[in-house]
Amino acid sequence: MSTIIMSGCATGIGAATRKALEAAGNKIIGIDIRDAEVIADLSTAEGRKMAIDEALKLTAGSLDGVVLCAGLGTQVKPCSKTTSVNYFGAVELLDAFFPELKKGHQPAAVVISSVASAHLSWEKNPLAAAFEAGDEAKAGAIVDAAGDQGGNLAYAGSKNALTVAVRKRTAAWGEAGVRLNTIAPGATETPLLQAGLKDPRYSESIAKFVPPLGRRAEPSEMASVIAFLMSPAAAYVHGAQIVVDGGIDAVMRPTSF
Repeated sequence: MSTIIMSGCATGIGAATRKALEAAGNKIIGIDIRDAEVIADLSTAEGRKMAIDEALKLTAGSLDGVVLCAGLGTQVKPCSKTTSVNYFGAVELLDAFFPELKKGHQPAAVVISSVASAHLSWEKNPLAAAFEAGDEAKAGAIVDAAGDQGGNLAYAGSKNALTVAVRKRTAAWGEAGVRLNTIAPGATETPLLQAGLKDPRYSESIAKFVPPLGRRAEPSEMASVIAFLMSPAAAYVHGAQIVVDGGIDAVMRPTSF
């Protein structure tokens, strides 16, 4: 039985993933703002530290996997909360759990990014420098000052930076024998998406974000890909971003991949 720490395990993709991983015989230590073994707010430095400390205590010195699902969407106010959770709430946990993962059995980690991560390039990401410098206050100030565009910038900018952060860790993690990948979901039927549909600022664009398969994904369809990446069947998959979006990225960017 493998021990896996999960963030964002209470709802949506995280809840479906927890179910899939537990069905495969894994022990899950969940981190979320409710319905989890560790209750913590990843939007603050204090909350992240508490989450890390408490989760590591519960591993009892045995950690084989990490799945980071916690994330916020475009509709969240202030927008700085989105950058804090989506980027710092993932990267800080990832780095904190790495030393223990190195001692695990067939260790692996999966981080939930987004298909939006590829729709804003790193070179044109206004948040890139702040994220790379670890300047949470500056990243938050940029999106909070962006007006009506703040939500989209916070989401796409943080997910773009998150994928870059994972890819930049590929060499060190690979040398340590720990596989690390991201998935990039498209529109998925989650409470996060439903909240966006209720926001008049973003509802139209979200409603029109329909892929060639003609429907939104179910959380279980993301969970199955994550479960594969966490399994020995994906033993040679490392440093990859797996797009799970029903084909919409291919339609939007057919020559960019």
